[in-house]
Amino acid sequence: MIRKIIQINEEKCNGCGACASACHEGAIGMVNGKARLLRDDYCDGLGDCLPACPTGAITFVEREAAAYDEKAVQENMKKKEQTDAHNAVQHTGCPGSRMHRFDRADSNTQPPVNATASQLGQWPCQIKLVPVNAPYFDGAKLLIAADCTAFAYANFHQEFMKGKITLIGCPKLDSIDYSEKLTQIIKNNDIQSVTVVRMEVPCCGGLEAAAKTALQNSGKFIPWQVVTVSIDGNILE
Repeated sequence: MIRKIIQINEEKCNGCGACASACHEGAIGMVNGKARLLRDDYCDGLGDCLPACPTGAITFVEREAAAYDEKAVQENMKKKEQTDAHNAVQHTGCPGSRMHRFDRADSNTQPPVNATASQLGQWPCQIKLVPVNAPYFDGAKLLIAADCTAFAYANFHQEFMKGKITLIGCPKLDSIDYSEKLTQIIKNNDIQSVTVVRMEVPCCGGLEAAAKTALQNSGKFIPWQVVTVSIDGNILE
């Protein structure tokens, strides 16, 4: 039959795996570091993967393709769930975006003299790469930070990251609206609080606005605060 279905431009694909995570039908997989449509009958043609792609490698086309097979999708997803349970964490994308949780509290590793230990609690930490549902979001205090803040403010790890799950981004460089993804994270997980740390520069207002929109759209009442860092590394009142 002729129907609407996705098409992936492998030259544009950077192998981040975000589309594979966004596809609820398991139609997209990572093959040799590139996203690929695994089976036509797994693709429902709704395009949840399109907004997840940071490079615009996915588009819609109309071509001859097998009809969407919901039963086949359910069987495939059941197999994936079994694999997830066996492996604890499934990862089919870029090795650099593989999910990790760091247990800082129980670590016996001591930092060098006069050095400060990292307080990063999980990987990945980029908003674009972090999965919407992850075990580390359960009961988490969420830190949403502009990526420049950790470089501008010297004690960022101890004052802001410690005990929190950290998500970083730059709305100017990424040129995307984070609010939809942040809404899903807050709405679908047991988030205890949200702290937004931004720079004083105007472009950082996009990050603050996205976080506020996400909190409103989530329908939840969660304690939150916004902290602004000056370009010379001070906290502004």
